[in-house]
Amino acid sequence: MSTDLKRQFVAQLIESSRLLRNYIDVRAKGRGTTRAQWIVLFQLRQKEGLSQVDLAEVLELQPISLVRLLDRLVDQGLLERRPDPRDRRANRLFLTEAGRLFVDELDSLRDSIAADVLQGMPASTIEASLEVLRDVKRRLKSGSETKRSAENATDIAIE
Repeated sequence: MSTDLKRQFVAQLIESSRLLRNYIDVRAKGRGTTRAQWIVLFQLRQKEGLSQVDLAEVLELQPISLVRLLDRLVDQGLLERRPDPRDRRANRLFLTEAGRLFVDELDSLRDSIAADVLQGMPASTIEASLEVLRDVKRRLKSGSETKRSAENATDIAIE
């Protein structure tokens, strides 16, 4: 495969990702939320009871960056913090009933966005594309894990 083809693929992936994020931002705003809030709500629906630190790790954010976002969701009555019974310094995060209803409503928005973006594409094309994207993701994760392991090994060697 030529270098130019690889460059075009990566450039197209970056640009498509940016455009999709912007499209989702606009559609989410129409429902009174943000893409970032939406992602938090979806994660907590799947993994209720996470600590703020654990949620930040899942979202690949710094915990301090997540605090304001969580504060807004608490203020909106969509999320609640409960004390961790095993650690007095930590809180666990749970959706409120309103939060559960809201995130369930967002499922229809997600379906609508997918229908708009993939309109007219054959299922075979979507399946093949999905496999390529999963493979790219695996390679990126593997590469970053290898890099982290090498950095940790260097840190240990320096100590």
